[in-house]
Amino acid sequence: MQSQTYSIGVIGGTGPQGKGLAYRFARAGHRVFLGSRSPERAQEAAQKLNARLPADQAVSGTSNATAASVNEVVLLAVPWNGHTELVADLRDHLAGKIVISCVNPLGFDKRGPYGLPVSDGSAAEQAAGLLPDSRVVGAFHHVSAVSLLGDAEYLKDEDVLVCGDDAAAKGVVQELVRAVTGRIGVDAGALRLARQLEPLTAVLISINKKYKTHSGLAVTGLTRSH
Repeated sequence: MQSQTYSIGVIGGTGPQGKGLAYRFARAGHRVFLGSRSPERAQEAAQKLNARLPADQAVSGTSNATAASVNEVVLLAVPWNGHTELVADLRDHLAGKIVISCVNPLGFDKRGPYGLPVSDGSAAEQAAGLLPDSRVVGAFHHVSAVSLLGDAEYLKDEDVLVCGDDAAAKGVVQELVRAVTGRIGVDAGALRLARQLEPLTAVLISINKKYKTHSGLAVTGLTRSH
């Protein structure tokens, strides 16, 4: 259980990653709002999650704009295609908020997945440029949606890497990682390192296909903090 609870909006909350992280956050006692272009779809997704949660850990479904405006922490779990327009449209709603980007700009061809070039360096850096009044942190790029929606209490064999330029905002996100792994997230450095973290997801997808699994990342040599 988290030492402090937050209200968290999930933009793109009807997608697998958004639903998986919303489920983990709600299980840990946070108040979660799923956002979508279609509030009806968000409400339907929220009902399915609530069927797996205690009554006091409910998830709500709403529009992207409402999920962005009424919460103190907002997760961007949206496809790379259309990312620029969606984030720009939400700029005023996201002012003053901690914004977590788990967006992975990926392409797929006959040879498999690969990282797409991003003119701003990374999706997280693009979001930071579009949201000058928000505190953008990159995290949760490499956690399988299937694992997130699974029944395990925590994904104890995995680490979540967190990058950002605002130390306080990054610290909040590191604590939120406890909802997924049961321990604090790993400080991976400045926001610009999202340029390496985001395309690394393509490697994990390739591994998953080869070994028929849902792989994650673990960092060795750290003193584990619980």
